[in-house]
Amino acid sequence: MVAVRVHQSLAGLLEPDEASVVGIDMPLGLLESAWREADLAARGLLGPRRGSAFAIPPRAVWAQASYQAANQRCRELTGDGFSIQAWGLRAKLLEADRYRGTCGHPLYEVHPELAFGAMAGAPLAHSKHTAAGRDLRQALLRQAGLMVSRVPLAPVTDTLDAAAVAWSAWRIAAGQAVVIPARPQRDAGGHEIAIRY
Repeated sequence: MVAVRVHQSLAGLLEPDEASVVGIDMPLGLLESAWREADLAARGLLGPRRGSAFAIPPRAVWAQASYQAANQRCRELTGDGFSIQAWGLRAKLLEADRYRGTCGHPLYEVHPELAFGAMAGAPLAHSKHTAAGRDLRQALLRQAGLMVSRVPLAPVTDTLDAAAVAWSAWRIAAGQAVVIPARPQRDAGGHEIAIRY
């Protein structure tokens, strides 16, 4: 069964005994001084949609108060900067990171564009921000047995992505999900850093 809920926080959204598999479209797991291999692997698989997988820098970068300071810290640790779009994930990324260590069930990082590519058999050519891209994603979800209704106040693209996350969670629960990289890295707490779809 798939449930749709909206809440301001992960803690308010998820009950510990309620689900055995929770897919989340958010980077989970930060390294101390290097880039995550999962992001590089995802970008390699996404073809024209590679821009939807952000390179996620080390933990110390996210402790900075501004993008400028974070970008400088990233350059000090890795030799490269990172995108302002990735910095936009900061609040939710840190929330997911904290929640992962305290919740009563495992969270699995998933990526909707990897899921849609797997459903289609190849990376999608059209962006989800185009009518053709939205129609194709809707059709792929229907073929996978997911009927997606309009969710009030939620953008259509977010609803389609959420359905792709649910598809990935089902595959994780069934033992059918692809895991990238094949040998996941681990964060300082021993949590796996991998993307499943």
